[in-house]
Amino acid sequence: MSLQTLSEWLRCPICFRDLAAREPLVLACVNGHAFDVNKRGFVSLIAGSRKLQADSPAMLDARDRFLGAGWYSQLRTTLADAVGAVQPSRLIDIGCGTGYYLDGVLDGTRATAALGIDLSSAAVARTVRGVGQRHPSASVDGLVADVWSPLPIRDAVADVILNVFAPRNPPEFHRLLRADGVLAIVVPQDTHLAELRSAGMMLDVQADKAALLVDSLAGHFALEERIPVATTMTLSPADVAGLVGMGPSAHHHTGVGNPEQNGDHHWSVSAAFELLVFRRKAA
Repeated sequence: MSLQTLSEWLRCPICFRDLAAREPLVLACVNGHAFDVNKRGFVSLIAGSRKLQADSPAMLDARDRFLGAGWYSQLRTTLADAVGAVQPSRLIDIGCGTGYYLDGVLDGTRATAALGIDLSSAAVARTVRGVGQRHPSASVDGLVADVWSPLPIRDAVADVILNVFAPRNPPEFHRLLRADGVLAIVVPQDTHLAELRSAGMMLDVQADKAALLVDSLAGHFALEERIPVATTMTLSPADVAGLVGMGPSAHHHTGVGNPEQNGDHHWSVSAAFELLVFRRKAA
């Protein structure tokens, strides 16, 4: 990451003019709007006073432990293979979390620049630090932003957008991608973590999620490929606690079916995802 490479992604969230590097650690536009860049290598450009619920450091710790154990490695490999076939130069990961999936994708591409975006400043810091250290040949920059709002990112700056279990903004994704760009989205299938949901530990998965997703993107993107990924995991109580604690269920968990109350019981748990690869339609 450098101030220059970060600025090349961004536009002003107030007037939408391009941001430029202004030493030390300041980005500014020609209209005089200026924004401080965190010393850890990212900038927060959230506008307004909306109360937004970001992932906490505890949730990110749980995600690091669970994903680091390799439980979702099949999904990461599948995503990396699909994006690697495109061989992008510039990637955006929207909802980057700990950077686990971006890290895997960069392993299989010759990308020279990546931007990790998340509502959580702690998540963006981990992505910039961790992925940047493991991929020194690529500039890995970070942005704290709200995906539901107009994004403070320039037009047509990415070849590929990654969106793994994260919110989506189709018009903005279309704007950020170059002509013929690719949007890779991962969503859970209906059977994902069904055993834990039946035990009251996880939030329900929306029925027909993939079909609804395709419909919602139809005005901006054409579906090119659907790739199912499924496996069965044998999880310890600690693994289950990490899985519950790393995602949206952590915000709503009330202790019903608490995995830490299950002693040495190991769970057989279904992991079922779908990777959907879309191509940007002409404006």
